[in-house]
Amino acid sequence: MKPRTLSAQSAIVLALSLCLMTLLVAPSIATAQEQFVIKTVADKKLKELPAGALYWRVENFPTLAQARAAEGPASLAAEVAGKVWLFSLGPAGGSTPGGTKVAEVGPVPPITAPEYLLRITHSGGPPGARTPVHSHPGAEAFYVLTGRMGQKTPHGITYTEAGQSMNGHAGDMSMEVFSAGTTDLDQLVMFVVDATKPFSSPSNFE
Repeated sequence: MKPRTLSAQSAIVLALSLCLMTLLVAPSIATAQEQFVIKTVADKKLKELPAGALYWRVENFPTLAQARAAEGPASLAAEVAGKVWLFSLGPAGGSTPGGTKVAEVGPVPPITAPEYLLRITHSGGPPGARTPVHSHPGAEAFYVLTGRMGQKTPHGITYTEAGQSMNGHAGDMSMEVFSAGTTDLDQLVMFVVDATKPFSSPSNFE
């Protein structure tokens, strides 16, 4: 009976050890799998914005050199996801010679600041990946390349599919952005914010 008792005790200890290892390892695996990655691909500061109601115009160009040659005072060129892009902030209905229009997003919620920052980010992650709850001192707009984007704000949750764009909210709005589809989210995000304030700040939903 004694050997049988020791064997049972050993089995229990082994089972408990395996359970503990699973609990310790699983969160780190989940965190790695659900990481939401954000990369800045272009920045520009302006002392003043173009007059009137503003829209983000998103265009493709054959080469980065051509896109940069076509840049205006309120536009930014970048090479992202295997394509060349030109993002221009200006009136609705515009076009850039040599470019192919992909989307026009707006009107951008108005913002007044001593100096403005235009920023383009490339972001996304696997299904379930999400940002912390945060806010920006200005407005953002989205263009989804692949996957499905979800955005939670105090107004509710909205979704944007691949090939579609979404206009953002006014500055200082609490938000959480997440990958809401069954495939990886890949998106471009266009910002116009107050350059004198922190670009992103922790927030919460009250």
